Amino acid sequence: MILIRQIKIPVLEDNNDILEKKILEKLNIKKKDLLSFRINKKSIDARVKNNILYVYEVIVDTKTNHYKHSKDISLYKEQEYSFKLNKEIKDRPIIIGSGPAGLFCSYMLATVGLKPIVIERGERIEKRVKTVEKFFKENKLNVNSNIQFGEGGAGTFSDGKLNTLTKDKLGRNKKVFEIFVECGAPKEILYLNNPHIGTDILRKVIINMRNKIISMGGKFIYNSTVTDIKINNNRVTGVVINNEKEIKSTTIVLAIGHSARDTFKMLYEKGISMKPKNFAVGVRVEHLREMIDENQYGKYSKYLPPANYKLTYQTKDNRGVYSFCMCPGGFVVNASSEEKRLVVNGMSNYKRDEINSNSAIVVTVSTKDFGEDIFSGLEFQKELEEKAYKEGKSFIPVQIYKDFKDNVKTKELGSVKPNTKGAYKLSNLRKVLPDYISNSIIEGMTEFGKKIKGFDNPDTVLLGVETRTSSPVIIERDDNLTSTIEGLYPCGEGAGYAGGITTAAIDGVKVAEKIVSNDTNI
Repeated sequence: MILIRQIKIPVLEDNNDILEKKILEKLNIKKKDLLSFRINKKSIDARVKNNILYVYEVIVDTKTNHYKHSKDISLYKEQEYSFKLNKEIKDRPIIIGSGPAGLFCSYMLATVGLKPIVIERGERIEKRVKTVEKFFKENKLNVNSNIQFGEGGAGTFSDGKLNTLTKDKLGRNKKVFEIFVECGAPKEILYLNNPHIGTDILRKVIINMRNKIISMGGKFIYNSTVTDIKINNNRVTGVVINNEKEIKSTTIVLAIGHSARDTFKMLYEKGISMKPKNFAVGVRVEHLREMIDENQYGKYSKYLPPANYKLTYQTKDNRGVYSFCMCPGGFVVNASSEEKRLVVNGMSNYKRDEINSNSAIVVTVSTKDFGEDIFSGLEFQKELEEKAYKEGKSFIPVQIYKDFKDNVKTKELGSVKPNTKGAYKLSNLRKVLPDYISNSIIEGMTEFGKKIKGFDNPDTVLLGVETRTSSPVIIERDDNLTSTIEGLYPCGEGAGYAGGITTAAIDGVKVAEKIVSNDTNI
Protein backbone atom coordinates (compact mmCIF):
# COMPACT_ATOMS: atom_id res chain seq x y z
CA MET A 1 0.00 0.00 0.00
CA ILE A 2 1.19 3.53 -0.83
CA LEU A 3 0.38 6.84 0.87
CA ILE A 4 0.28 9.91 -1.38
CA ARG A 5 0.11 13.38 0.14
CA GLN A 6 -0.52 16.84 -1.26
CA ILE A 7 -2.79 16.02 -4.18
CA LYS A 8 -4.32 19.40 -5.00
CA ILE A 9 -7.48 19.87 -7.03
CA PRO A 10 -9.24 23.20 -7.74
CA VAL A 11 -12.64 23.35 -6.03
CA LEU A 12 -14.63 23.61 -9.26
CA GLU A 13 -12.81 20.62 -10.81
CA ASP A 14 -13.21 18.26 -7.88
CA ASN A 15 -14.54 14.78 -8.64
CA ASN A 16 -13.43 11.16 -8.35
CA ASP A 17 -12.18 10.93 -11.95
CA ILE A 18 -9.93 13.96 -11.52
CA LEU A 19 -8.59 12.53 -8.26
CA GLU A 20 -7.77 9.23 -9.97
CA LYS A 21 -6.03 11.10 -12.78
CA LYS A 22 -3.91 13.03 -10.26
CA ILE A 23 -2.95 9.77 -8.50
CA LEU A 24 -1.76 8.25 -11.79
CA GLU A 25 0.24 11.40 -12.54
CA LYS A 26 1.83 11.45 -9.07
CA LEU A 27 2.89 7.81 -9.35
CA ASN A 28 3.59 7.96 -13.08
CA ILE A 29 1.76 4.69 -13.69
CA LYS A 30 -0.91 3.48 -16.11
CA LYS A 31 -4.56 3.10 -15.14
CA LYS A 32 -4.29 -0.69 -15.59
CA ASP A 33 -1.71 -0.77 -12.76
CA LEU A 34 -4.03 0.93 -10.25
CA LEU A 35 -5.97 -1.59 -8.18
CA SER A 36 -7.78 0.74 -5.76
CA PHE A 37 -7.55 3.93 -3.75
CA ARG A 38 -9.31 5.53 -0.83
CA ILE A 39 -9.24 8.98 0.72
CA ASN A 40 -7.30 9.18 3.98
CA LYS A 41 -7.59 12.94 4.49
CA LYS A 42 -9.35 15.79 2.72
CA SER A 43 -8.93 19.47 3.57
CA ILE A 44 -9.46 22.91 2.07
CA ASP A 45 -6.56 25.23 1.27
CA ALA A 46 -8.10 28.71 1.24
CA ARG A 47 -4.92 30.76 1.62
CA VAL A 48 -5.25 32.12 -1.91
CA LYS A 49 -8.84 33.31 -2.22
CA ASN A 50 -8.92 33.29 -6.04
CA ASN A 51 -7.55 29.75 -6.20
CA ILE A 52 -9.02 27.64 -3.40
CA LEU A 53 -8.02 23.99 -3.52
CA TYR A 54 -9.03 20.67 -2.08
CA VAL A 55 -5.97 18.89 -0.71
CA TYR A 56 -6.09 15.09 -0.59
CA GLU A 57 -4.07 12.39 1.10
CA VAL A 58 -4.88 8.98 -0.38
CA ILE A 59 -4.00 5.34 0.24
CA VAL A 60 -3.34 3.43 -2.98
CA ASP A 61 -2.93 -0.21 -3.93
CA THR A 62 -1.11 -0.98 -7.19
CA LYS A 63 -0.10 -3.96 -9.29
CA THR A 64 3.40 -2.62 -9.71
CA ASN A 65 6.22 -1.47 -7.46
CA HIS A 66 7.67 0.57 -10.30
CA TYR A 67 6.27 4.01 -9.54
CA LYS A 68 7.70 7.48 -9.18
CA HIS A 69 9.17 8.24 -5.74
CA SER A 70 9.00 11.67 -4.09
CA LYS A 71 8.72 13.33 -0.68
CA ASP A 72 4.92 13.12 -0.97
CA ILE A 73 4.90 9.35 -1.58
CA SER A 74 5.65 6.71 1.04
CA LEU A 75 4.81 3.13 1.94
CA TYR A 76 1.70 2.78 4.08
CA LYS A 77 1.01 0.21 6.77
CA GLU A 78 -2.56 -0.14 8.00
CA GLN A 79 -2.89 0.96 11.62
CA GLU A 80 -4.29 -1.82 13.76
CA TYR A 81 -5.87 -1.14 17.14
CA SER A 82 -5.91 -3.91 19.72
CA PHE A 83 -8.09 -4.14 22.83
CA LYS A 84 -7.96 -7.33 24.91
CA LEU A 85 -8.95 -8.43 28.40
CA ASN A 86 -5.70 -9.38 30.12
CA LYS A 87 -6.74 -9.77 33.75
CA GLU A 88 -9.61 -11.09 35.82
CA ILE A 89 -12.25 -8.52 36.77
CA LYS A 90 -14.86 -9.92 39.14
CA ASP A 91 -17.27 -6.99 39.36
CA ARG A 92 -19.22 -5.31 36.60
CA PRO A 93 -17.55 -1.90 36.09
CA ILE A 94 -19.67 1.13 36.94
CA ILE A 95 -19.44 4.10 34.58
CA ILE A 96 -20.77 7.35 36.05
CA GLY A 97 -21.93 9.52 33.15
CA SER A 98 -22.96 8.76 29.58
CA GLY A 99 -21.19 11.56 27.72
CA PRO A 100 -18.56 10.62 25.12
CA ALA A 101 -15.99 9.57 27.73
CA GLY A 102 -18.44 7.33 29.56
CA LEU A 103 -20.04 5.89 26.41
CA PHE A 104 -16.76 4.98 24.74
CA CYS A 105 -15.30 3.55 27.93
CA SER A 106 -18.47 1.47 28.34
CA TYR A 107 -18.45 0.38 24.70
CA MET A 108 -14.88 -0.88 24.86
CA LEU A 109 -15.46 -2.73 28.14
CA ALA A 110 -18.61 -4.29 26.71
CA THR A 111 -16.67 -5.67 23.73
CA VAL A 112 -14.65 -7.91 26.07
CA GLY A 113 -17.66 -9.14 28.03
CA LEU A 114 -17.41 -6.96 31.14
CA LYS A 115 -21.08 -5.85 30.99
CA PRO A 116 -20.66 -2.28 32.29
CA ILE A 117 -23.34 -0.52 34.30
CA VAL A 118 -23.80 3.07 33.10
CA ILE A 119 -25.35 5.48 35.59
CA GLU A 120 -26.76 8.72 34.15
CA ARG A 121 -28.37 11.48 36.20
CA GLY A 122 -30.43 12.68 33.24
CA GLU A 123 -32.87 11.07 30.84
CA ARG A 124 -32.28 8.77 27.89
CA ILE A 125 -31.87 10.76 24.70
CA GLU A 126 -35.42 10.29 23.40
CA LYS A 127 -36.92 11.84 26.53
CA ARG A 128 -34.09 14.32 26.99
CA VAL A 129 -34.71 15.91 23.58
CA LYS A 130 -38.36 16.54 24.49
CA THR A 131 -37.39 17.96 27.90
CA VAL A 132 -34.88 20.34 26.33
CA GLU A 133 -37.30 21.47 23.62
CA LYS A 134 -39.90 22.15 26.32
CA PHE A 135 -37.33 24.23 28.23
CA PHE A 136 -36.60 26.29 25.12
CA LYS A 137 -40.33 27.05 24.74
CA GLU A 138 -41.40 27.46 28.37
CA ASN A 139 -38.12 28.40 30.13
CA LYS A 140 -38.82 25.89 32.93
CA LEU A 141 -35.60 24.06 33.76
CA ASN A 142 -35.16 20.39 34.66
CA VAL A 143 -31.92 20.52 36.68
CA ASN A 144 -31.08 16.86 36.02
CA SER A 145 -31.96 16.66 32.32
CA ASN A 146 -30.98 19.61 30.13
CA ILE A 147 -28.30 20.75 27.69
CA GLN A 148 -25.55 19.72 30.15
CA PHE A 149 -27.01 16.56 31.71
CA GLY A 150 -28.52 13.50 30.10
CA GLU A 151 -27.55 10.67 27.78
CA GLY A 152 -24.87 11.76 25.34
CA GLY A 153 -23.57 14.56 27.55
CA ALA A 154 -23.26 18.25 26.69
CA GLY A 155 -21.92 17.46 23.21
CA THR A 156 -25.28 16.04 22.15
CA PHE A 157 -26.64 19.59 21.86
CA SER A 158 -23.63 21.09 20.10
CA ASP A 159 -22.15 21.03 16.63
CA GLY A 160 -20.91 17.48 16.98
CA LYS A 161 -17.39 18.65 16.11
CA LEU A 162 -14.77 15.90 16.14
CA ASN A 163 -11.62 18.02 15.86
CA THR A 164 -8.62 17.00 17.92
CA LEU A 165 -4.93 17.88 18.07
CA THR A 166 -4.16 14.55 19.77
CA LYS A 167 -1.46 12.44 18.08
CA ASP A 168 -2.84 9.02 17.21
CA LYS A 169 0.15 6.65 17.41
CA LEU A 170 -1.90 3.81 18.93
CA GLY A 171 -4.96 4.17 16.70
CA ARG A 172 -7.43 5.27 19.38
CA ASN A 173 -8.69 8.24 17.36
CA LYS A 174 -9.24 6.03 14.31
CA LYS A 175 -11.07 3.49 16.47
CA VAL A 176 -13.36 6.18 17.93
CA PHE A 177 -14.28 7.43 14.46
CA GLU A 178 -14.91 3.90 13.22
CA ILE A 179 -17.29 3.27 16.13
CA PHE A 180 -19.11 6.53 15.34
CA VAL A 181 -19.55 5.39 11.72
CA GLU A 182 -20.68 1.90 12.78
CA CYS A 183 -23.35 3.63 14.87
CA GLY A 184 -24.63 5.82 12.04
CA ALA A 185 -22.31 8.80 11.66
CA PRO A 186 -21.44 9.95 8.11
CA LYS A 187 -18.51 7.98 6.63
CA GLU A 188 -16.83 11.22 5.60
CA ILE A 189 -15.75 11.86 9.21
CA LEU A 190 -13.08 9.20 8.62
CA TYR A 191 -11.16 11.54 6.30
CA LEU A 192 -12.38 15.15 6.50
CA ASN A 193 -9.94 17.56 8.08
CA ASN A 194 -12.66 19.25 10.16
CA PRO A 195 -15.19 16.44 10.70
CA HIS A 196 -18.53 16.99 12.36
CA ILE A 197 -21.70 14.97 12.87
CA GLY A 198 -24.28 17.61 13.77
CA THR A 199 -26.61 17.45 16.74
CA ASP A 200 -29.47 15.97 14.70
CA ILE A 201 -27.47 12.93 13.54
CA LEU A 202 -25.46 12.62 16.78
CA ARG A 203 -28.65 11.88 18.73
CA LYS A 204 -29.33 8.85 16.51
CA VAL A 205 -25.70 7.73 16.82
CA ILE A 206 -25.94 7.77 20.62
CA ILE A 207 -29.11 5.64 20.57
CA ASN A 208 -27.40 3.09 18.31
CA MET A 209 -24.31 3.07 20.52
CA ARG A 210 -26.42 2.52 23.64
CA ASN A 211 -28.23 -0.37 21.97
CA LYS A 212 -24.94 -1.98 20.96
CA ILE A 213 -23.66 -1.75 24.54
CA ILE A 214 -26.89 -3.30 25.84
CA SER A 215 -26.69 -6.09 23.22
CA MET A 216 -23.23 -6.93 24.60
CA GLY A 217 -24.59 -7.18 28.15
CA GLY A 218 -24.29 -3.59 29.35
CA LYS A 219 -26.94 -1.84 31.40
CA PHE A 220 -28.08 1.81 31.58
CA ILE A 221 -29.67 3.37 34.66
CA TYR A 222 -31.21 6.82 34.00
CA ASN A 223 -32.52 9.59 36.25
CA SER A 224 -29.96 8.51 38.84
CA THR A 225 -27.47 10.88 40.46
CA VAL A 226 -24.51 9.34 42.25
CA THR A 227 -24.77 10.85 45.74
CA ASP A 228 -22.04 8.83 47.46
CA ILE A 229 -18.96 6.77 46.70
CA LYS A 230 -18.35 3.81 49.01
CA ILE A 231 -14.71 3.32 50.04
CA ASN A 232 -13.07 0.63 52.19
CA ASN A 233 -9.33 0.46 52.93
CA ASN A 234 -8.65 3.09 50.26
CA ARG A 235 -10.47 1.14 47.56
CA VAL A 236 -13.86 1.84 46.02
CA THR A 237 -16.53 -0.72 46.80
CA GLY A 238 -19.58 0.86 45.20
CA VAL A 239 -21.84 3.86 44.70
CA VAL A 240 -25.10 5.15 46.11
CA ILE A 241 -27.64 6.65 43.71
CA ASN A 242 -30.31 9.17 44.66
CA ASN A 243 -29.36 8.74 48.36
CA GLU A 244 -31.12 5.38 48.30
CA LYS A 245 -29.77 2.46 46.32
CA GLU A 246 -26.26 1.03 46.61
CA ILE A 247 -24.59 -0.73 43.68
CA LYS A 248 -21.37 -2.59 44.47
CA SER A 249 -18.25 -2.60 42.30
CA THR A 250 -14.50 -2.29 42.77
CA THR A 251 -14.09 -0.60 39.35
CA ILE A 252 -15.71 2.81 38.98
CA VAL A 253 -15.16 5.36 36.19
CA LEU A 254 -15.85 9.05 36.89
CA ALA A 255 -16.99 10.38 33.51
CA ILE A 256 -19.14 13.04 35.15
CA GLY A 257 -18.76 15.99 32.75
CA HIS A 258 -17.65 19.55 33.47
CA SER A 259 -20.95 20.72 34.98
CA ALA A 260 -21.46 18.15 37.76
CA ARG A 261 -20.70 20.67 40.48
CA ASP A 262 -22.50 18.81 43.25
CA THR A 263 -20.57 15.63 42.40
CA PHE A 264 -17.25 17.49 42.49
CA LYS A 265 -18.00 18.63 46.02
CA MET A 266 -19.13 15.17 47.14
CA LEU A 267 -15.91 13.64 45.80
CA TYR A 268 -13.77 16.24 47.52
CA GLU A 269 -15.52 15.59 50.83
CA LYS A 270 -14.72 11.89 50.37
CA GLY A 271 -11.02 12.76 50.26
CA ILE A 272 -10.51 12.32 46.52
CA SER A 273 -7.61 14.51 45.45
CA MET A 274 -8.33 17.38 43.09
CA LYS A 275 -7.00 20.84 42.32
CA PRO A 276 -8.27 24.03 40.66
CA LYS A 277 -7.72 24.47 36.93
CA ASN A 278 -7.46 27.47 34.63
CA PHE A 279 -10.19 27.87 32.02
CA ALA A 280 -11.77 30.65 29.92
CA VAL A 281 -14.97 32.71 29.99
CA GLY A 282 -16.62 35.18 27.66
CA VAL A 283 -19.54 35.48 25.25
CA ARG A 284 -20.98 33.96 22.11
CA VAL A 285 -20.82 36.10 18.96
CA GLU A 286 -23.11 35.77 15.94
CA HIS A 287 -22.49 36.94 12.37
CA LEU A 288 -24.39 36.31 9.18
CA ARG A 289 -23.17 32.98 7.83
CA GLU A 290 -22.97 34.45 4.34
CA MET A 291 -20.54 37.12 5.56
CA ILE A 292 -18.25 34.59 7.27
CA ASP A 293 -18.37 32.26 4.26
CA GLU A 294 -17.48 35.03 1.80
CA ASN A 295 -14.63 36.24 4.00
CA GLN A 296 -13.15 32.77 4.23
CA TYR A 297 -13.81 31.53 0.70
CA GLY A 298 -14.52 34.55 -1.50
CA LYS A 299 -16.24 33.70 -4.78
CA TYR A 300 -16.03 29.98 -3.99
CA SER A 301 -18.24 30.25 -0.89
CA LYS A 302 -21.35 28.96 -2.70
CA TYR A 303 -19.48 25.81 -3.75
CA LEU A 304 -18.00 24.95 -0.36
CA PRO A 305 -19.39 23.84 3.02
CA PRO A 306 -20.17 26.57 5.58
CA ALA A 307 -16.89 28.10 6.72
CA ASN A 308 -15.02 27.59 9.95
CA TYR A 309 -12.62 30.00 11.57
CA LYS A 310 -10.13 29.79 14.41
CA LEU A 311 -8.91 33.04 15.96
CA THR A 312 -6.36 33.68 18.69
CA TYR A 313 -4.87 36.83 20.19
CA GLN A 314 -2.64 37.80 23.12
CA THR A 315 -3.68 41.06 24.79
CA LYS A 316 -1.32 43.77 26.01
CA ASP A 317 -1.91 42.37 29.51
CA ASN A 318 -0.85 38.91 28.29
CA ARG A 319 -4.31 37.38 28.39
CA GLY A 320 -5.30 34.89 25.77
CA VAL A 321 -8.43 35.70 23.76
CA TYR A 322 -9.64 33.06 21.32
CA SER A 323 -12.59 31.66 19.43
CA PHE A 324 -13.94 28.42 20.83
CA CYS A 325 -16.45 25.81 19.65
CA MET A 326 -17.21 27.56 16.36
CA CYS A 327 -20.62 26.58 14.92
CA PRO A 328 -21.10 27.41 11.23
CA GLY A 329 -24.75 27.91 10.33
CA GLY A 330 -26.03 27.19 13.80
CA PHE A 331 -27.86 28.39 16.89
CA VAL A 332 -26.88 29.83 20.24
CA VAL A 333 -28.64 27.80 22.93
CA ASN A 334 -29.64 28.40 26.52
CA ALA A 335 -27.46 25.72 28.11
CA SER A 336 -28.42 26.33 31.74
CA SER A 337 -28.32 23.48 34.24
CA GLU A 338 -28.97 25.26 37.55
CA GLU A 339 -31.84 27.38 38.79
CA LYS A 340 -31.35 31.15 38.45
CA ARG A 341 -28.06 30.71 36.59
CA LEU A 342 -27.70 31.08 32.83
CA VAL A 343 -25.02 29.87 30.43
CA VAL A 344 -24.96 29.66 26.63
CA ASN A 345 -23.43 27.29 24.10
CA GLY A 346 -23.42 26.79 20.31
CA MET A 347 -25.26 24.12 18.31
CA SER A 348 -25.50 23.12 14.65
CA ASN A 349 -27.32 20.47 12.70
CA TYR A 350 -25.45 18.36 10.16
CA LYS A 351 -26.26 20.66 7.21
CA ARG A 352 -25.13 23.81 9.09
CA ASP A 353 -27.57 25.81 7.02
CA GLU A 354 -28.94 28.32 9.55
CA ILE A 355 -28.67 32.06 8.79
CA ASN A 356 -25.97 32.83 11.40
CA SER A 357 -22.61 31.37 12.29
CA ASN A 358 -21.46 31.66 15.88
CA SER A 359 -18.57 30.94 18.19
CA ALA A 360 -17.51 31.69 21.73
CA ILE A 361 -15.03 34.51 22.14
CA VAL A 362 -13.41 33.74 25.46
CA VAL A 363 -10.66 35.08 27.70
CA THR A 364 -8.32 32.96 29.79
CA VAL A 365 -8.71 33.18 33.56
CA SER A 366 -6.58 31.64 36.30
CA THR A 367 -6.33 31.32 40.06
CA LYS A 368 -4.89 34.85 40.05
CA ASP A 369 -8.36 36.02 39.00
CA PHE A 370 -10.68 33.79 41.00
CA GLY A 371 -8.58 32.53 43.91
CA GLU A 372 -6.68 29.38 44.82
CA ASP A 373 -9.30 27.52 46.86
CA ILE A 374 -10.29 24.24 45.27
CA PHE A 375 -13.70 25.47 44.14
CA SER A 376 -12.90 29.16 43.54
CA GLY A 377 -13.14 28.71 39.77
CA LEU A 378 -16.46 26.93 40.11
CA GLU A 379 -17.82 29.74 42.29
CA PHE A 380 -16.53 32.29 39.77
CA GLN A 381 -18.48 30.52 37.01
CA LYS A 382 -21.62 30.50 39.16
CA GLU A 383 -21.29 34.22 39.93
CA LEU A 384 -21.14 35.11 36.22
CA GLU A 385 -24.07 32.81 35.42
CA GLU A 386 -26.18 34.38 38.18
CA LYS A 387 -25.46 37.85 36.79
CA ALA A 388 -26.38 36.68 33.27
CA TYR A 389 -29.67 35.25 34.53
CA LYS A 390 -30.47 38.48 36.35
CA GLU A 391 -29.46 40.75 33.46
CA GLY A 392 -31.54 38.79 30.95
CA LYS A 393 -34.42 38.42 33.40
CA SER A 394 -34.11 34.60 33.03
CA PHE A 395 -33.62 34.82 29.22
CA ILE A 396 -30.41 34.91 27.16
CA PRO A 397 -28.93 38.42 27.50
CA VAL A 398 -28.13 39.89 24.07
CA GLN A 399 -26.18 43.01 23.12
CA ILE A 400 -24.80 44.42 19.88
CA TYR A 401 -21.06 44.99 19.78
CA LYS A 402 -21.25 48.78 19.51
CA ASP A 403 -23.28 48.96 22.72
CA PHE A 404 -20.94 46.50 24.41
CA LYS A 405 -18.03 48.84 23.70
CA ASP A 406 -20.04 51.85 24.85
CA ASN A 407 -21.26 50.02 27.96
CA VAL A 408 -24.93 50.76 27.30
CA LYS A 409 -27.96 48.50 27.11
CA THR A 410 -28.97 47.51 23.58
CA LYS A 411 -32.35 48.87 22.55
CA GLU A 412 -32.30 47.99 18.85
CA LEU A 413 -30.69 45.25 16.78
CA GLY A 414 -29.00 45.79 13.41
CA SER A 415 -28.69 43.50 10.38
CA VAL A 416 -27.81 40.46 12.52
CA LYS A 417 -30.72 38.97 14.44
CA PRO A 418 -30.04 36.42 17.19
CA ASN A 419 -30.70 32.84 16.12
CA THR A 420 -31.30 31.17 19.46
CA LYS A 421 -32.87 28.12 21.08
CA GLY A 422 -34.53 29.68 24.08
CA ALA A 423 -35.81 33.25 24.29
CA TYR A 424 -33.47 36.25 24.54
CA LYS A 425 -33.68 39.76 25.97
CA LEU A 426 -31.81 42.91 24.92
CA SER A 427 -29.39 43.67 27.74
CA ASN A 428 -26.00 45.04 28.79
CA LEU A 429 -23.42 42.25 29.10
CA ARG A 430 -20.95 44.66 30.67
CA LYS A 431 -23.01 44.23 33.85
CA VAL A 432 -22.29 40.49 33.71
CA LEU A 433 -18.57 40.37 32.97
CA PRO A 434 -15.67 41.89 34.95
CA ASP A 435 -14.01 44.85 33.22
CA TYR A 436 -10.80 42.91 32.55
CA ILE A 437 -12.79 40.29 30.62
CA SER A 438 -14.84 42.88 28.69
CA ASN A 439 -11.75 44.94 27.81
CA SER A 440 -9.90 41.84 26.65
CA ILE A 441 -12.85 40.85 24.43
CA ILE A 442 -12.90 44.32 22.87
CA GLU A 443 -9.15 44.25 22.26
CA GLY A 444 -9.42 40.77 20.75
CA MET A 445 -12.44 41.62 18.58
CA THR A 446 -10.55 44.58 17.12
CA GLU A 447 -7.71 42.28 16.07
CA PHE A 448 -10.09 39.61 14.77
CA GLY A 449 -11.71 42.29 12.61
CA LYS A 450 -8.37 42.65 10.82
CA LYS A 451 -8.36 38.94 10.01
CA ILE A 452 -12.05 38.55 9.09
CA LYS A 453 -13.49 41.73 7.63
CA GLY A 454 -16.65 42.69 9.52
CA PHE A 455 -15.99 40.49 12.51
CA ASP A 456 -16.09 43.57 14.75
CA ASN A 457 -18.99 45.26 12.95
CA PRO A 458 -21.11 47.45 15.27
CA ASP A 459 -24.17 45.18 14.85
CA THR A 460 -22.36 41.92 15.61
CA VAL A 461 -24.49 40.15 18.21
CA LEU A 462 -23.02 39.14 21.58
CA LEU A 463 -24.81 36.66 23.84
CA GLY A 464 -23.87 35.65 27.35
CA VAL A 465 -22.49 34.14 29.22
CA GLU A 466 -20.04 31.42 28.08
CA THR A 467 -18.45 29.86 31.17
CA ARG A 468 -18.36 26.10 30.59
CA THR A 469 -15.40 25.98 28.20
CA SER A 470 -13.78 23.30 30.37
CA SER A 471 -13.81 21.88 33.85
CA PRO A 472 -12.76 24.29 36.65
CA VAL A 473 -11.02 21.41 38.48
CA ILE A 474 -8.77 18.45 37.79
CA ILE A 475 -9.48 15.19 39.58
CA GLU A 476 -5.94 13.93 39.97
CA ARG A 477 -4.92 10.52 38.67
CA ASP A 478 -1.66 8.56 38.48
CA ASP A 479 0.07 6.74 35.64
CA ASN A 480 -2.48 3.95 35.95
CA LEU A 481 -5.23 6.57 35.47
CA THR A 482 -6.61 5.92 38.95
CA SER A 483 -7.25 8.56 41.58
CA THR A 484 -5.85 8.49 45.11
CA ILE A 485 -8.56 5.87 45.74
CA GLU A 486 -7.79 2.49 44.18
CA GLY A 487 -10.22 1.38 41.51
CA LEU A 488 -11.57 4.90 40.89
CA TYR A 489 -10.80 6.22 37.39
CA PRO A 490 -11.29 9.97 36.71
CA CYS A 491 -12.08 10.28 33.02
CA GLY A 492 -12.89 12.79 30.29
CA GLU A 493 -13.58 16.49 30.24
CA GLY A 494 -15.16 16.78 33.67
CA ALA A 495 -12.11 15.27 35.33
CA GLY A 496 -9.87 17.72 33.44
CA TYR A 497 -8.37 15.35 30.84
CA ALA A 498 -10.18 16.27 27.64
CA GLY A 499 -11.65 19.17 25.70
CA GLY A 500 -14.41 18.21 23.31
CA ILE A 501 -16.15 15.10 22.02
CA THR A 502 -13.16 13.36 20.42
CA THR A 503 -10.61 13.87 23.18
CA ALA A 504 -13.21 12.84 25.77
CA ALA A 505 -14.00 9.69 23.78
CA ILE A 506 -10.29 8.90 23.42
CA ASP A 507 -9.79 9.36 27.15
CA GLY A 508 -12.66 6.94 27.74
CA VAL A 509 -10.86 4.41 25.54
CA LYS A 510 -7.59 4.98 27.42
CA VAL A 511 -9.27 4.37 30.76
CA ALA A 512 -10.89 1.20 29.42
CA GLU A 513 -7.45 0.00 28.31
CA LYS A 514 -6.10 0.49 31.83
CA ILE A 515 -9.03 -1.35 33.38
CA VAL A 516 -8.50 -4.47 31.24
CA SER A 517 -4.69 -4.49 31.12
CA ASN A 518 -1.87 -5.48 33.45
CA ASP A 519 0.46 -3.17 31.52
CA THR A 520 1.02 0.04 33.51
CA ASN A 521 2.84 1.72 30.59
CA ILE A 522 -0.20 2.29 28.31
